[in-house]
Amino acid sequence: MRMPLRTTLRLVPVAGGVWITAFAATHVPDSAPLMAVVLWLVALGGLGAAAAETRRATGSRRAARLALAVLALTLAASAAAASHVALAQPDRTSAAAVATAGGRALTVSATVTGKIERRGDLLAFDAVATHISAGERGRTVQLPIVIEVAPEEVDDVRALDMGATVHAHGTARPGYPGDRAVVRITASRGVDVARPPAGILAATSTLRSGLVDAVAGLPPPGAGLIPGLSVGDTSVVGDELDSAMKASSLSHLTAVSGANCALVVGLAFGGAALAGASRRARVAAGMGALVGFVLLVTPEPSVVRAASMAAIAMLGVLLGRAAAGMAILSLAVSVLLVVDPWLAGSLGFALSSAATASLLLAARPLAAGLARRMPRALALALSVPLAAQLACGPLLLLITPTVPLYGVAANLLAAPAAPIATVAGLAACLAAPWPAMRDGLAALAWLPASWIAGTAHTIVAIPGDTMPWLEGWPGVVALTLVGTAIGVLVALAPGTRATRSLRLVAAIVVSTVIGVAGGTAALSSVAGRWTVPSDWSLVACDVGQGDAVLLRSAGVVALVDAGPAPEALDACLSRAGVAHVDLLVVTHFDLDHVGGVLALDGRVGTVLHGPADAAGARLLDRLAAAGSRVVAAHAGMSGSLGDARWRVVWPRPDSRAFPIGNDASIVLDVRGGGIPPTLLLGDLSASPQQALAASGSLAPPYAIVKVAHHGSADQDAALYRFAAPALALVTVGADNHYGHPRAEILATLGELGAAIARTDAEGMIVVATTRAGLTVWRERDDRVSTGG
Repeated sequence: MRMPLRTTLRLVPVAGGVWITAFAATHVPDSAPLMAVVLWLVALGGLGAAAAETRRATGSRRAARLALAVLALTLAASAAAASHVALAQPDRTSAAAVATAGGRALTVSATVTGKIERRGDLLAFDAVATHISAGERGRTVQLPIVIEVAPEEVDDVRALDMGATVHAHGTARPGYPGDRAVVRITASRGVDVARPPAGILAATSTLRSGLVDAVAGLPPPGAGLIPGLSVGDTSVVGDELDSAMKASSLSHLTAVSGANCALVVGLAFGGAALAGASRRARVAAGMGALVGFVLLVTPEPSVVRAASMAAIAMLGVLLGRAAAGMAILSLAVSVLLVVDPWLAGSLGFALSSAATASLLLAARPLAAGLARRMPRALALALSVPLAAQLACGPLLLLITPTVPLYGVAANLLAAPAAPIATVAGLAACLAAPWPAMRDGLAALAWLPASWIAGTAHTIVAIPGDTMPWLEGWPGVVALTLVGTAIGVLVALAPGTRATRSLRLVAAIVVSTVIGVAGGTAALSSVAGRWTVPSDWSLVACDVGQGDAVLLRSAGVVALVDAGPAPEALDACLSRAGVAHVDLLVVTHFDLDHVGGVLALDGRVGTVLHGPADAAGARLLDRLAAAGSRVVAAHAGMSGSLGDARWRVVWPRPDSRAFPIGNDASIVLDVRGGGIPPTLLLGDLSASPQQALAASGSLAPPYAIVKVAHHGSADQDAALYRFAAPALALVTVGADNHYGHPRAEILATLGELGAAIARTDAEGMIVVATTRAGLTVWRERDDRVSTGG
């Protein structure tokens, strides 16, 4: 018997209220105590009103009584979430102050609590710090943190896993607002594994490592997907495959989600049913398998979240009320947010909840609507990925402002292979103690995994696989409207006059929003070159918190740094009409300067680079393998760019004081051939800036100076006075967590009378040279300044 929709949706306001409260409390934690007190007072009043309503007559008052009860429950759960934040915040604040005071070098003792993930060239993992020491001072803490470290800086990478005790040596910076991690540790001086995982965590770590070993001899790219599909281990997924999986909307297959949990529970439940077990025994078998699966794939928050939803669903089966899906989901969301309010800011949590809700509410109506136009079996197969795409697409815009056009088709093609690869890979993982059986099962999983990898690569190779879209929350709202309207058009039959009117409204919404959003997005990408001045000589790309500066003379193009992400750099190159980069200058190898290099595969002639660490060397090898000529830079080198000349004025070849990193950044002097005298300062801090000014290699005044290190406070004002820029470029991300650009450097530049152009406030900055001087075009500003 199906439950009425209004019955299954009664708890949705509770989940929504708790989510909003948890998000507000974690992002503005100082307000959490007052928020909690007010909510508790109002909740107690609501409970009293609900109790009074219950004592009165039934009938027409039943709806009011239910509404009061839901309101009281919403307020109470919201108050509990705010109270959690309020009680935790004093310890979080004091511990963070110790860790981040003065930017000191720290040694942090911690227990690893999350899986080890590769983020660019670094390993990153969640941990709980137990002790922080700086010099002779130390403090015992209980502090959630994130540790980032280069793989070669870990003394025993294979022993680094969930449950291990580590000592991280480096510096700390505050966590992002709303993040569970109070501080983020950059372990520039390495991570020592003091004690590997023990007990059950050691056993599951051995099983996962055995699976990774088993796929090592299988052909790529399918081999790399097997651990990800079965146990969520993406450590052997290459950058190219990872990018293809994301672009084709298949990346969810390598993340442990409710689908994985449901598959494991379903296998155990079905096996128990075949054995003739009772309902209680079947549920017990499913729950036991679920617990084992969570331990196997690491009980990190995202996995526990997915398992919690599966467990509540199993409870619904035990009670015989599986139809109350939205009520179960709402209860799960509410409980998880009270227990862990920081989930409110997790995009993964939002995606998981949205996908589950869409399957519960939209899959059946969409299947019925599609069945009017195609065979029922195909309609059922399409309805699930379509529902998930419509629900999750708006949230995914917060990661990349593009809409995958073939995502539903990709999921439909991959759907038959995913469970086979998952089950076979999981069996291979469990068979790790028996190598022959393990290798055979891994080989069995390779075929469906290769099908999925081939699907991803094929989809992204199709022209127009993604459509640019509006960025940020306006894009989210616009795509939500489009998704809702598409759902109405598909699900509703044009029968009654009311449904015909609703479908007409939906059609108007779809055409209007797609026209406006698509046109606006096109102007920022494909058609964007029509709005950018065609005679540019310098472009400061808006790539977020990072550097990417284009220079052009006589049709020859140089790119100085590549920003933090391929998508942002690719969009800038497209707008500027750049298909090939003749000279790529990698000033240094921080992620915010090299993260976008993947967008340049096969598109670079010569690479000029600063001092490289091991990760940088791997990046240079990749560029060389793609056909680029790789050259190490040092002060005194020079060359031509069309009719312009460039000179390297830093780093000095004999410098030992600044051997690597920010202070060893390449600094370029470029001028002539239509490029005004330009000084690009990389990420130099004050000390090397002083040495540069004293070196005698600069030739001021400069028309343009690219301000060092995104406008940090660590600057030498004397260098800028010496350079005497007419225009100061600040390449910086909006709402960054470093406070860049700092007021000190802006004040210095203002005192010099320099015009300031900032990518965070003004977007792409384009400079052209005319007879009147510099012409500066700002993407998000109507002004076009000329002169200088």
